Amino acid sequence: MTAATERLGELADAYEPPEPLPLDPELVRALDLPEDLPAELSIAEVAEATGVTAHTLRYYERAGLLEVGRNAAGYRVYDREALARVAFVTRMRLSGMPIELIHRYVELVDAGDGTKPERLALMQAHRAAVLRRLAELRTSLAVIDYKITTYGGDCGP
Repeated sequence: MTAATERLGELADAYEPPEPLPLDPELVRALDLPEDLPAELSIAEVAEATGVTAHTLRYYERAGLLEVGRNAAGYRVYDREALARVAFVTRMRLSGMPIELIHRYVELVDAGDGTKPERLALMQAHRAAVLRRLAELRTSLAVIDYKITTYGGDCGP
């Protein structure tokens, strides 16, 4: 490990998050499921609502990350709980959490309240990993900005 990488890790570990800002209304809407959702959604409706492909939804089900009911005709039907789980799994994947770790978390959730300490530890460890990646990305962005300004460009929005 280089001194720079080690220093980045130290900075990320020492990071103190600021007081949380009020949640943006758009973010709240993204986290909350609309009240007017039907009780059951088809895989196509879930794919459209979440932006997750039907193929990925089937994979999540096979991987044990989702439990999806079936209707009388054998078609998948997603209830609000399954849709919330899709949103959670999607966010964790976007944050870089491996499928195996998400699967472990889901197992712990399904096992009940007695697993809260282990779930907390898992989320804290993942948060630390995300903070390290953010520090690395900020450093990379600074290098990119430097190169852009070196070539006479503007790094503004």
